Amino acid sequence: MPLIWSQSVDGLDWNELSALYAAAPLGNKSPAGLKTAFTNSMFRCFVHEGGKLVGVGRALADGVDCSYICDVAMLPSHQGLGLGKQIVAKLVSLSSGHKKIILYSVPGKESFYKKLGFKRMSTAMAIFGNQTLALEQGYVDET
Repeated sequence: MPLIWSQSVDGLDWNELSALYAAAPLGNKSPAGLKTAFTNSMFRCFVHEGGKLVGVGRALADGVDCSYICDVAMLPSHQGLGLGKQIVAKLVSLSSGHKKIILYSVPGKESFYKKLGFKRMSTAMAIFGNQTLALEQGYVDET
């Protein structure tokens, strides 16, 4: 079946999106929270196959300086087929013209993004709502 790409949140099933994140697995994200996050993102990619949502990604951007790619996810059935690479490429293309494009990755997936041209930042810092969990999951370190 052909893949249908969209950037619009119109008619999106937020419950289906929440289920995709749980299956990916990228955690439990509420439909309401995802609606807020995707609605407030400048760039979005939704990929459907046979009427089913199979992949997504978004980028927060200011239109000039910085675009931040995050929440790239796909159903396990569609992982390893190049769809993630296509979603990231689309978000990079949409972010063209920004001085920098930053990407937030799940620990352990850095090599995938390096193949797409991303480099590790030496100056990135973060404050998480649950710093202990972020440390345990490898998102931050003690230094």
